[in-house]
Amino acid sequence: MRIPFRLALLALGALAVAVPASAETWPTRPVTVVVPFAAGSSTDTAARILNVGMSEILGQQLIVENVAGAAGMTGTIRVSRAAPDGYQVLFGTVDTLAIAPALQKQPPYDTVKDFAPAGLVVEQPIVLIVRADLPIKTLSEFATYAKANQAKMQFGSAGVGSGSHFACAKLNAALGIETVHVPYRSSSLAAQDLMGGQLDYLCALGAAARPPIESGKARPIALLTAERSALFPDLTTSKEQGLSGVDSYFWSSFLFPKGTPDEIVQKLSDASKKTLDRPATIEQLRRAGIEPVAAERRTPAYQRDFTVSEMKTWAAQVKASGLPLQ
Repeated sequence: MRIPFRLALLALGALAVAVPASAETWPTRPVTVVVPFAAGSSTDTAARILNVGMSEILGQQLIVENVAGAAGMTGTIRVSRAAPDGYQVLFGTVDTLAIAPALQKQPPYDTVKDFAPAGLVVEQPIVLIVRADLPIKTLSEFATYAKANQAKMQFGSAGVGSGSHFACAKLNAALGIETVHVPYRSSSLAAQDLMGGQLDYLCALGAAARPPIESGKARPIALLTAERSALFPDLTTSKEQGLSGVDSYFWSSFLFPKGTPDEIVQKLSDASKKTLDRPATIEQLRRAGIEPVAAERRTPAYQRDFTVSEMKTWAAQVKASGLPLQ
């Protein structure tokens, strides 16, 4: 039976208003926040801290689901293929969004085309730390020592292709040294071996850097960032110590699958902004070694442009590293 043209138009009109209507009432049930790393990681910690405030604001629970594997790509792939209804959101990072795709001949997702960004939320400075018994207190002393002992020196990371790996690779290239890379499953595991004397240095995420520094079993040398950090107020940057071009950060952001209504994306973005403005949230994050990003960097538009820039930066770093594509 043929449907009259006027009825067909009415049906299409009903469909057109269905999405905005659901977007206006979103969320009506719990929202799954996919963290593409294991429970207990700094990314997991940040997501759980933010979820508390955001759940209160949105009136529904945001529930973390850890979907680890393939350097964070397993969970990222899952969200890229999820229904764009607002009930699955990715807590993505520089590792999963900028570095991992650059290491693949055929990336399993397109960071720009497959996601709807809801804004950057937090970042961690990357800190150069050395084991406490090394005769090193400054970046200049590190450079001198490393050049003389590079054949036997080892640095750890959270895995091949991780932000901590490439931060050290960038540092090594700037100093003209070649040392042995020892990959771990997480920065915290690498930090444990640094404290135990099995490693010489780490380019550690802020959350992983604090325990070994506070224990006295590791010594901070420099922030590998453009600015100083409130997390390490007494530590100078690499640029202040005479070395430029080694800035590295570990940032995290919320992303929905492509096609998610703009109203839903904006609601989550607004909830994250309000949560990050709470003094209690800021205190919790900083205790964990994590810093909220500046307010002007929390918009979906900023995140979109920033991610494109980061992808270009890290693609160049991957190429320079000589690592074979997978």
